[in-house]
Amino acid sequence: MRILALETVETTGSVAALEDERVLAEHRLDPTQRSAQSLAPEIDNLLRRVNWRPTDVQLVSVASGPGSFTGLRIGVTTAKTFAYAVGCQAIGVHTLLAIASRAPADVRQCCAVLDAQRGELFVASFVRQASGEFIDHERTRIVSSEQWLKELVPGSVVTGPGLAKIVERLPREVTALDRAVWAPTAATIGVVGQRLFSAGQRTDVFALVPEYFRRTAAEDEWERKQAR
Repeated sequence: MRILALETVETTGSVAALEDERVLAEHRLDPTQRSAQSLAPEIDNLLRRVNWRPTDVQLVSVASGPGSFTGLRIGVTTAKTFAYAVGCQAIGVHTLLAIASRAPADVRQCCAVLDAQRGELFVASFVRQASGEFIDHERTRIVSSEQWLKELVPGSVVTGPGLAKIVERLPREVTALDRAVWAPTAATIGVVGQRLFSAGQRTDVFALVPEYFRRTAAEDEWERKQAR
């Protein structure tokens, strides 16, 4: 299966082309530009590099959240538009699952964290099945960084870009994976998407939406104004 994978979880991101789980090429988006500017041109460059026409793509796999509100909207909207235009399938991949999936094969259970701003983290725990794939062990939640640090127990394994501001405060009995595997990548989004699709998961193109897991600051402000 030929897969186009998109990752726009934060302000930039990456794109990748895969043949099943084999990564043919992966491009980082220009960090000096917003993904709204760089994503479409980089998809074009990627397809040219692997010598694919847009209609050769059979599945678009996209990071669906959590993450940056703007980044997720751009990535998911692009995935839906591309899939509809060429008539291929599309699938959303949970950002924290993609992060956990970058853990070394000997890690049996881990907690993935992503910065949720406002001093908070998006947090979810995953456990590895006999097949080698991770499944949810704890549903995604939002928790303050302080509270999460207090919740950690000896022997925990943690990963994710949410560690960047707090890694030096982790208890000594907690293991942080190498910083090189913290961030989600388009290649991992593609691999996880292919596994989900092969397992029978399907998403209607029109039903695919970003999963923010929280309201925007504008929505909170509107509610406060209404209350006043």
